[in-house]
Formats: sequence, C-alpha cells, structure tokens
Amino acid sequence: MTSTPSADAAPATTPLRAGGAPSLPEILERAARIEPLTTFPPIDELVAGFDALANGSDGRLVKRRIGTSRLGEPIHEYVVGSGSRHALIVGGVHPNEPIGFHTARVLAEHILAEPDFFDRFDATWHIIPSIDPDGARLNEGWFANPGDRSHYARNFYRPAPQEQVEWSFPLSYKDAYFDRPMPETQALMQLMVETHPALLVGLHNAELGGVYYYVSRELSGGVDALHAIPAALDLPLDAGEPESADLTALAQAVYLSPLATDHYDYLEALGVDPTREVGGAGSADYAAQFGTLVLIAELPYWSHPDALDTRPSDLSYDEVLRRKADGLRETGRILNAALTRAEPHLTIESPFLRASRAFVPMMSAAGDAEAARAELPESHRAATIAEAFTNADLVRCFRLRFGGMLVRALEGEVAAGIAPVPVRRAAAELRTAYDEWIAESDDVTGLEVLPVEKLVGVQYASTLVMAALLAGDDS
Repeated sequence: MTSTPSADAAPATTPLRAGGAPSLPEILERAARIEPLTTFPPIDELVAGFDALANGSDGRLVKRRIGTSRLGEPIHEYVVGSGSRHALIVGGVHPNEPIGFHTARVLAEHILAEPDFFDRFDATWHIIPSIDPDGARLNEGWFANPGDRSHYARNFYRPAPQEQVEWSFPLSYKDAYFDRPMPETQALMQLMVETHPALLVGLHNAELGGVYYYVSRELSGGVDALHAIPAALDLPLDAGEPESADLTALAQAVYLSPLATDHYDYLEALGVDPTREVGGAGSADYAAQFGTLVLIAELPYWSHPDALDTRPSDLSYDEVLRRKADGLRETGRILNAALTRAEPHLTIESPFLRASRAFVPMMSAAGDAEAARAELPESHRAATIAEAFTNADLVRCFRLRFGGMLVRALEGEVAAGIAPVPVRRAAAELRTAYDEWIAESDDVTGLEVLPVEKLVGVQYASTLVMAALLAGDDS
C-alpha cells in the first residue's frame, strides 16, 4: 500500500510538453507518496503481491505469461492501460538489482489507483516484476538486510555476462559473435517484437555514489527533469568515475545508453582484445530497431562524501588509473590462482562457478584496459576527489562481488562433502584473502545507507517523465 501525498509536495503546474501529458511537479508529488522501505521482497512474495493486485483489479491488470526461466519458472508480465504507445518496464534485469521490484509494484498500484491521471500518458504499460527469477533467488540471502555492505557481498550473485538478460541479446560485429540468448532474453525479445515499444525501462541499480542515468536519445527538457528528480528527493547526482570510460555524457550523470558495438570499438582502439569483454549485445542494441526510447535509472545503495566531491585531489588521474589497474590485476591473480587450483576437481556446475569462470579473467583484462588508458595524454591531469575515491572503490566492489561468488562456488563443494584436499585448501586460502578484503571494505568510514523509498522514487519519477515527454511529442 502507498501513503497519502505529503502536504508540502510540489503543486501541479504545466506539463513537460504542450498538451495533456502530466507535469513534472505532478509526477514528483506522486513519487513523494512512496512509503518507507527497508528490505526487498523475495521472488515468491513479489509475484504473490502482483497476483493479488491483478485479482483485485476487476480485470484492469492482466497477467500474461511471456516465457519460462532456465529452471522452469513461469515469467509473466502484467498489462494495464490501453494507450496508443507501449511502455515496457522490466524488473530484475540484473538479479542483484532489486530496487526495481518495488518500483514495478508502486507503478502498478498507482496506475490502478489513478486511471484518469495515467490515461494522460496515452500508454499501455507492460510491467515485468522480475525477468530473471532464478538469479534473483540466489541473492535473497541479503534482501532482508540490504544496508550492510559486507552481508550483501557474502550473499551476492551476478550471472556470467552471457547468462545476464541485459547482455545476452544476439550480436554479430567484427570478431564478436553471439547467438545463444537465454530463454528469459528470448521472452523479452519476443515482447519487443510484439509491441514495438515506444519506451523501454530497465530497472537497474548501482552500488555506491550518486544517481545517474542512461538514455538512448536526448529529448528536449529531459536532462533538466532527470536532474530535478533526485534533487527533489534529496539524493545526490553521481560525480565520480562513470562505469566505462567510453560513455558519452549528455550532462552530469546522464549518458547515452552504452552499445556493445561502441564498447568493442573503444577497447580495440586501446589495443585490448575486445572479445575478452564483449559477448552478447544489450537491450539498447536490440531495441534500436524499433525506434524505442531506452531509459535506465541507476541508483546506489550507499553514498560517501568523497564520491561526490569534485574538488582536485592530491593525485594525478593517470596515477589513479595505474593504482586501479594494479588492484584489478592483483584481484585477478588471487582469484585465478584459487580457481586454477580447484578447477580439475570441481564437480558441481553451479551458477557461482560459471560466473567465476567468466569474471575472474575479466579482472586482468579490465586492469590491462585501465593501464592502457593511463598512458593516454588526456589522463595526465589532476584527479578529483570523487574520481580517486570511486576508482579505488571499484576495486573493492569487484573484490567483494567476484571473490564472494568464487568462495560460494568452492565452499559449495566442501559443504556437499565431495571436495578433495586441493579444493578444501583452495577454498580455505581464498576465504582468508576474502575476509581481508571484507575487513578492508569495512574500514572505509563515512558510508551512508540511502533510503530505499527515495531510490524507488527516482526510478518511478524518471519513468513517468520519459513517458510524459513521449506523450508530449504527439501533442
């Protein structure tokens, strides 16, 4: 259930575009209604909640099966509205990113509660609560306590890239070729073919820093609105290192959606083998054929003052990159040593093992790319405090993520009682290194746990802003 609007919510004024599309203040007023949230729902609870909404909607929220997960779980969309353009809202695109579970629920609740308001978007809404339920279940161990970064890391799961819905679309580009989309990806592809969506919103989230966005094209007034949303909810815009150095920034914390083909060309220009990182294409690559506007609002669980500080640091940017490269390579070395020692004796083909086999080599590849970038002339400048902090934190993030998954893979064999001595020793040595990484992360003081309801509000409001801009285009 959602609460009533706050008394000091922004009043409704003019629409984002001429015509009947809702205004930004109207959208922000509804984002302010979202109730306090401290946990994330397990998949069974998420699906049961949507089923209850559909059953109580007098047929307005229609449940429709669109596919089946790799482990045999039905995947459904929930369709509401009858507008002329289709909007696809996809939760759980990465299964370690559950903020969108709440966003999907809140959106469905609000559409059912205020049909007249949502009719002004002229949209048919297709809401998928979780496109990868199998992967989400492997993260449920931290959903009840998402504020504790170490607890999150120890219970973390992220699929190998070719098992991620976001990055397992077909691709044929230069030496990169991928034609094995997962059933979950195929379900989303088929839904796009059926609907030719005007808007595709992947409900992602990040880990530490500030709010940032991806859009597949710029709409007049869009950047200003995207900046206004976190400001209204008292959340910071991201000011640190972007996810990838080849992103095109439209403004602070607003980037063009990354394409697999562009990333390939970037790595190739650095002299790094692109096929070490580029596998399948992304949703933005696939949606381009339909002229779809793609939006991703990336929300962090935590923030830190240094991640937002744009003043010069006492480090040069090239030195920051070299330290990052060294950290990534060292991480790769430790993880690879454990995996190589255990690999001949492993018998459980777990998702954690498959992910480790993919991500462990990527640590060295990513280190090589950062070392190459450090030598570029444009890297010879002062680094900001935010750049220094977020580059260092990415090494911590990867150690916690990928070290934790390899620990889970090896200790799974030990727990099953089938691990020979080499596996037991590799698991024990890796656990020692991983505990040191956890301690190093815990020593970082000043982390702020961000309110989940405000993060949901950013995803909710940015989704409605893009839908309103598209509605205004037709006025």
